[in-house]
Amino acid sequence: MSISSMPGGADMTVASVLSVAAMLGEGPVWTDNRLWFVDIKSRKLHCFDPSDASSRDWNAPDQVGWVLPSKRGDMIAGVKTGLHRFDPATGQFALLHDPEPGQPGNRLNDAATDSTGRLWLGSMDDGEAQKTGRLYRCDAGACRDTGLPPVAITNGPAISADARTLYHTDTLGKTIWRAAIDSDGTLGTPERHIVIEEGAGYPDGSVIDAEGCLWVALYDGWGVRRYDPLGALMRFVRFPVANVTKIAFGGGDLGTAYATTARKGLDQAALEAQPLAGNLFSFDPGVAGLPVVPAKI
Repeated sequence: MSISSMPGGADMTVASVLSVAAMLGEGPVWTDNRLWFVDIKSRKLHCFDPSDASSRDWNAPDQVGWVLPSKRGDMIAGVKTGLHRFDPATGQFALLHDPEPGQPGNRLNDAATDSTGRLWLGSMDDGEAQKTGRLYRCDAGACRDTGLPPVAITNGPAISADARTLYHTDTLGKTIWRAAIDSDGTLGTPERHIVIEEGAGYPDGSVIDAEGCLWVALYDGWGVRRYDPLGALMRFVRFPVANVTKIAFGGGDLGTAYATTARKGLDQAALEAQPLAGNLFSFDPGVAGLPVVPAKI
């Protein structure tokens, strides 16, 4: 099945809601009635308020892969140099912990919290070639390697509502793995869950909706896919730009999907053909999302 013929590609309207022309937009998250996201390569953290279409941005101390709310009321940011606390009131970043002091060529990439407040985060080779990226679990004041095999680009840690299943993405391997989560946070043996076929792009960020289905953004794939809990493709939402990086559910009822996109890798001809590349988009997914639980950090 080609991307253009997948179900859902024609019945949803995707709209650009914020023109930011991000080089590598990523990490969208809905908290405090606003949509937060980052531009990794431009070292920017953005905040969008859909009530009046206003936005703010802050400079990060290095490449910033994601931002999530914390139980303390501030934000936790995944910066190349490690986990940082971010205070929106002052714009200050404070280093908390570097999970990989022996991997200076890596950076933190994608992250998510589960329903218990545990933080799951991945690292990756900043050169996007060496298999040095790992997945970590942060709770009880420490970050631990989950033991999953290293990959070049980790992405899309997404966790089921009951915090019993983890979905982990090997972007260059075009594979999403599924692993059971024990009560203490340790992972069972990973199983291959979804493989993205050739010509359909690369799986990037992912998120679980209220019905337990997995939404996967496709870099160089022109859209977002929705898979059921068994890994069967349900829907494809086509975008007017090639590089879609991740979605987040927002709005008062968590019924609006927001998506980050990227200009990275597009030549001049592609940029002229995709003038909206790098913007923040929204669409009606037809299903609500799950609330984001603040990280217990």
